[in-house]
Amino acid sequence: MVNEQQSGEAIRKGYAPRKKVRAGPLIVVALIHAIVGYGLVKAFAPDLTAAVEREVMSPFTVTITSPEPEPTPPPAPEPVPDEGAAAPPGKKATPREVVAPKPKIPLKRDKPAPKASSTGTANNSGATDAGTGTGAGGTGDGTGSGNSGSGQGNGYQKLQKTAGDINSARDYPKKTRKLRLGQSVTILLTVGTDGRVTNCRVTTPSPDSEADAITCRLAQQRFRFKPATNGRGEPVVGKYAWRQRWFTP
Repeated sequence: MVNEQQSGEAIRKGYAPRKKVRAGPLIVVALIHAIVGYGLVKAFAPDLTAAVEREVMSPFTVTITSPEPEPTPPPAPEPVPDEGAAAPPGKKATPREVVAPKPKIPLKRDKPAPKASSTGTANNSGATDAGTGTGAGGTGDGTGSGNSGSGQGNGYQKLQKTAGDINSARDYPKKTRKLRLGQSVTILLTVGTDGRVTNCRVTTPSPDSEADAITCRLAQQRFRFKPATNGRGEPVVGKYAWRQRWFTP
């Protein structure tokens, strides 16, 4: 009753009694306002918030220094081999088997060997009794070496010079003697079937061209030959080389 009377008196006097303020709701409201304000500032001024964060967090930054690595010990020296020691044994060599290659052309062993030659009676070349071929017949008339054949046999013969000469002092002019002294000329003669020179050609000239021409002319006039013959003994045209030297008269 006393409290009610007091309250009534206070109302009549013009003031109401004070209510007790609670701190919990005020703290929650203040935190909400702070979070909303921080979000707005970070959205519209990110640089400002980053600077503020660095200033706030700087007292709590801890610098951690890693320990220095320990020095690597030097490598151990390699052992020096003994110069007088024997080398390690080598690997045992294994010989490789060698096989002969197969022949590219197969050998036919079932083919019979050819028959040996024998005396026959056919009238062709071979060992006939009295054939007309060029073989070694008994009485053939060919050019081979038969027992009583009428052939000429080996009738090849070379040219043989039989006459003619050139005097190195009398047959050449004296005015060019110093030019040709100690020199020589080589000529090639063509000899007909009658043994006479039909042509002359200088193959190795001398320093004296006039003496070369004289040598060819005198060889054609003076030289005589026994003509060459073929296998049947018939005379044929041949070639003969002559070298004329000039010596001191």
